[in-house]
Amino acid sequence: MFRGLIICIYMIVLFFLISASPAFAGEQAVTSGAASQMPWWAWPLILFVVTFFLGIVAVLGGVGGGTLFVPIIGGFFPFHLDFVRGAGLLVALAGALAAGPGLLKKGMADLRLAVPVALIASACAIVGAMIGLALPTNFIQTALGATVIGIVIIMIVAKKSEYPDVKQADALSTALRINGVYHEATTGQDINWKIHRTPYGLATFILIGVMAGMFGIGAGWANVPVLNLMMGAPLKVSVATSKFLLSITDTSAAWIYINNGAVLPMVVVPSIIGIMLGSIVGVRILAKTKPAAIRYIVIIMLFLAGSRALLKGLGIWN
Repeated sequence: MFRGLIICIYMIVLFFLISASPAFAGEQAVTSGAASQMPWWAWPLILFVVTFFLGIVAVLGGVGGGTLFVPIIGGFFPFHLDFVRGAGLLVALAGALAAGPGLLKKGMADLRLAVPVALIASACAIVGAMIGLALPTNFIQTALGATVIGIVIIMIVAKKSEYPDVKQADALSTALRINGVYHEATTGQDINWKIHRTPYGLATFILIGVMAGMFGIGAGWANVPVLNLMMGAPLKVSVATSKFLLSITDTSAAWIYINNGAVLPMVVVPSIIGIMLGSIVGVRILAKTKPAAIRYIVIIMLFLAGSRALLKGLGIWN
């Protein structure tokens, strides 16, 4: 009921903002002269349809909406990359805000683990957003393409450990009391967990925060491997805490884009509506789909989008 109310509000905002200023929506976001000859309402409609399917694939593939949104929309749509990155942060933020409270209530996301990481990542995301808006678009496009291809490689080779073997917590995590117990519903057991290599993990989140703000792709793809494989948090705790982290990290970076005028209703509103509706559908069909098949679809999509962004940034394929 609550989710349906939010979607209705978004639709009303979409209708009001875009219909009230079609010239602004059509001329400010579109960078291609030929593309701008299309009716002003065509691009929001196309964007809604594309993001609806991205929302489905994101849920089934276990990746954040922003990770798919920025390289695909930035590579194949005629919007300026700054607008796409600003929208990408808000797309990732919308999903995180919707999921975060429930994950905390169920005890999956851990505040003691999230807070120190969030402080570092959110501060660095602000720096990353400022750097991203200051650098030339071609450079950002090239770096984005290289980063997305790197994400593809990580997805192919990375292993996941449901319950990492942490023999002893390090001094920093002990001092911060980063440990906990969560109930594993599938086995009916209470899982005690702790982490190690905390200084290395926190240092890694400096880079993750900068990249999240610079590229506007969120950071779920990087949060989970670091929390799970490097620091030793259980997989479900890592995934849930990562989702909660996005609501803090992406908020910090998004304000920089908003303050610089890089967030447009024409791009943001249909994208959020499409991602949310697609995510609802994706959750319903998740149980009937083979995760391995969807994972390969996501990898192929990201590889194509990353290659497109890389070639576009290098001026080979405009």
